[in-house]
Amino acid sequence: MKTPSSLAEVRAEIDAIDSTMIELLATRQELVRAAATFKRDEHAVRAPDRFAQVIASVRERADAAGLSADVAEAIWRAMVGAFIELELAEHESIQAGE
Repeated sequence: MKTPSSLAEVRAEIDAIDSTMIELLATRQELVRAAATFKRDEHAVRAPDRFAQVIASVRERADAAGLSADVAEAIWRAMVGAFIELELAEHESIQAGE
């Protein structure tokens, strides 16, 4: 990455990253909705063991990439928590339709 020479360049780079992240999150959302169709109950949706595994993996990958593991964990906890709520609503909707 070229070192930005102004605040405007920094902001433009951040905006570009944010756009890419939005696209990736939209793809992740599709996968979360698909996962809801395979799960039988709320415990399966919340999947605490899987959640712990994801957080541990995120911390390792963050360290390897030079990202603060604490920052990565905080972001993933918020993101996964929001997706769990979405998946719970999706799962409830699927169950109501059966």
